[in-house]
Amino acid sequence: MQNPKLLNSLTQFGLDENEAKVYLAALSLGATTVLKIAKSTDVKRTTVYEVITSLIQKGLMKKEIKGFKTLYVAEHPERLENTLASKRAILSRVLPELEGMYNLKGTESTIKYYEGLKAIENIYDELLTDLKPHDFYYAISNITEWQGLDEEFFIKKHIEKRATLRVTTKLLFSNSPLAQKRLLTQKNFNEEIQILPDTTDIHVDLVVTPYKLVMFQLKQPLVAIVIENHAMIEMHKNMFELLWNSTKK
Repeated sequence: MQNPKLLNSLTQFGLDENEAKVYLAALSLGATTVLKIAKSTDVKRTTVYEVITSLIQKGLMKKEIKGFKTLYVAEHPERLENTLASKRAILSRVLPELEGMYNLKGTESTIKYYEGLKAIENIYDELLTDLKPHDFYYAISNITEWQGLDEEFFIKKHIEKRATLRVTTKLLFSNSPLAQKRLLTQKNFNEEIQILPDTTDIHVDLVVTPYKLVMFQLKQPLVAIVIENHAMIEMHKNMFELLWNSTKK
């Protein structure tokens, strides 16, 4: 009869019930055969073979050949600590990505982190896909830096496509020759543009829609944060409108 407490502890550690039974039996029996393990655990002999293979892959058992016999030996229990350390290492590698997908408690909200121009361009595609007629699209940006990262994409695939949607587009740009040029052609793209004071130094593209808040750093490294949270979106929408109204001439 195996110790129920030890069995429970090993299953909580991550072994399934049969793995825990076979490992404990191998610990107590020493170098042994599949038949003896099966008798000791009441696990079917064919299943014991499968379980031993799994435990060998996890580094908790090994195979020994003695003459014409194949024996199986449990590794020292300290290997469990090594397995745990390995799991910690795997978790540490994926944790930043998991944190980027973290769901804010108590809300239907997410914060996601992206790196690289291609991934960020996909964000801008999704922004337009989400929009419905009469939605708003507000942005504050350094248009020279933003457009210069990939003019073909941001002009042909984003601005021109956005112009075909029946949405309210308002843009606040830091002053530059390109911003002044866009000001003259704003009606061509169904958008309203205002130029921020010359002292405004911006190196981020901030976009607010009813569904997403995007903050895109326009200098290397190219990174972006996308927030889907109604309260945060509403706050930035209100802040944009305050700034828009105060910038009006």
